[in-house]
Amino acid sequence: MTRAYLGEILVQRGLLSEEKLEKALALQQEKGGRIGEVIIGMGAASPNDVYQAIADQLGIPYRPAIESNNLDPELVLNIPIQFAKTHELVPIGRKNGGIEVATSDPLNFFALDDVRKLLKAEIEPTLAPSEVVLQTINRVYDRASVTAKGVMGDLNAENLDLLAQELEEPEDLLDVSDEAPIIRLVNSLLFQAVKERASDIHIEPFEKDLVVRYRIDGVLYEILRPPKRFQNSIASRVKIMGGLNIAEKRLPQDGRIRLKIAGKDIDIRLSTVPTSHGERIVMRLLDRETVLLSVEQLGFDPAQRERFNDLIHHTHGIILVTGPTGSGKTTTLYAALNQINTPDKNIITIEDPVEYQMEGIGQIHVNPKINLTFANGLRSIVRQDPDVILVGEIRDAETAEIAIQASLTGHLVFSTLHTNDAPSSITRLVDMGIEPFLISSSLLAIIAQRLIRTLCETCKVPDQPDLKTFELLEIKDHNHAFFKPQGCPACLQTGFTGRSAVYEMLTIDDVIREMINRNADSNAIKKVARQRGMRSLREDAARKAMNGRTSLSEVVRVTQEDIL
Repeated sequence: MTRAYLGEILVQRGLLSEEKLEKALALQQEKGGRIGEVIIGMGAASPNDVYQAIADQLGIPYRPAIESNNLDPELVLNIPIQFAKTHELVPIGRKNGGIEVATSDPLNFFALDDVRKLLKAEIEPTLAPSEVVLQTINRVYDRASVTAKGVMGDLNAENLDLLAQELEEPEDLLDVSDEAPIIRLVNSLLFQAVKERASDIHIEPFEKDLVVRYRIDGVLYEILRPPKRFQNSIASRVKIMGGLNIAEKRLPQDGRIRLKIAGKDIDIRLSTVPTSHGERIVMRLLDRETVLLSVEQLGFDPAQRERFNDLIHHTHGIILVTGPTGSGKTTTLYAALNQINTPDKNIITIEDPVEYQMEGIGQIHVNPKINLTFANGLRSIVRQDPDVILVGEIRDAETAEIAIQASLTGHLVFSTLHTNDAPSSITRLVDMGIEPFLISSSLLAIIAQRLIRTLCETCKVPDQPDLKTFELLEIKDHNHAFFKPQGCPACLQTGFTGRSAVYEMLTIDDVIREMINRNADSNAIKKVARQRGMRSLREDAARKAMNGRTSLSEVVRVTQEDIL
């Protein structure tokens, strides 16, 4: 029986017009490629319809999605991950005495034949979209990889002493054949951290212990206690990965590690400091693929989002984002830049360090060793004809003055300060020596923020808060439905998955401007701003609890300073 052409199948099913098929065939003849790819590229038919037609044409199943949680990781162990990604195929189960292999190209007979030889079984090909296959590869190889505890089990007592003795000499580290277990342990710690959404890894030496902790959604959890004798070897391995001097153990060092883990590009900022019990290591994990959120994803309510969008489209002035370290200030600023990044704008940033690369934006890395400070860099940026400037942090009066002058001469300036709330940022600038009239004439808005953990939708349960909590958070509706965390496998038993920002947005209007000019204190400014509609961090967090996104205990934890 003659097999029907793909285009004919789509036309017969009413999914493609004759006219569009003719255009696709002409384009294929001109530029080459497979007809299915050409049709999808033209937008003439949906990818799902094209894939289904290809599967029917070849007489094989089509899977628009693959539930990777039910797959057997053992099936992938004999297939190198690079081979699987290059040929976009992955074994997904046993079928009819053979093995079902999902592939984006069922006509790649050579690759399928190689898989048959590797698995020593007959192959049953199944068609799946390219992105589905690659996502499945990352997930299934993730689970097939060893965990840190599993690696610890491989390290027996006999080779620990040998490793400890050999690793006393740092220069021998790369040549020691028995070092493989340590490399696997460190790799597993990194891999597990990415899998569990950790933002930081802490390796902490104590008198008799070595403790590894992950920071997940802003809270530290103990993960592992390797034997104390591993301490030097783990530290040396991490320092080698970060390009640090492994012979120097008396001074703090900073480095950077760039890895690809389960298909994700991960930047790691590495910091070591000497303590009385050895080197303490902290690694900050930065997932370059997920940091660039849109303004819609930041956690603003509709009114806040509209005001924020209006602010970031001003042509001049200063917008400050304040909060402690790790409160998401950089993410908010990057979202703002991403929103206004158009070809007609010249956007330049100076940061310490440049955490994520943004296309179309000039980014400068502060380097005090060559006197490239925020102030000096900012002076040079102003001469680069910018429309928008981001200053990573205002740390001193010199930087503040240049930023204010830049805003007064027609530039939109974004920056950050380390203050607890929005009004206290004005006091901080005055304490730096900045004249109040300069502050009032340049500031557009100050946004204070915190990150609050969001409840796991799978396991959250109803909560019955006590009267003290209601009074503390000034919540009058005691009959409203609130929820609290419980813990399940989906959220690693924490009860929370991910974080959302809560905001305090102080817009500088004429009334606030007049108060700044007469040097009013931050409490007076806050009182008037709240009367004029500003919502405090505590109120914004409480509103998220009332919407079921977080718990009241989390609101109390995150906004403790606002309550006191």
